[in-house]
Amino acid sequence: MAVDAEAIANQFVQSYYAVFDSNRSQLAAFYTEQSILSFEGTKFQGPQAIGEKLKGLPFTVVQHAVSTIDAQINPAGLLLVHVVGQLKTDSDPVHGFSESFLLQQIGDSLFIINDAFRLSLHHQ
Repeated sequence: MAVDAEAIANQFVQSYYAVFDSNRSQLAAFYTEQSILSFEGTKFQGPQAIGEKLKGLPFTVVQHAVSTIDAQINPAGLLLVHVVGQLKTDSDPVHGFSESFLLQQIGDSLFIINDAFRLSLHHQ
């Protein structure tokens, strides 16, 4: 049976950003003790540290709009998902972002093993 990487990635991205936009305190459930988040270049490991970072971001309201999702299954059976989109926080202007996830199936669930997030800002 062939794995439909794009369908799995689309479902995952929809679920992840729905939780992110509605209740960031629940995001830790997507991560394992071995998970690493690189957020704007700063690394956090494990669900507690990652959850605290994401929950503590300095905005109240956030809304993600996904533009593209690329998905690849690697030889080890892990799913690489790369997302490009825009996000809006509170009354701030809309910003572009990119985020890459490496997902592993554990039991019947997918967990984020690696997560790298960057705003698409041009630094001069």
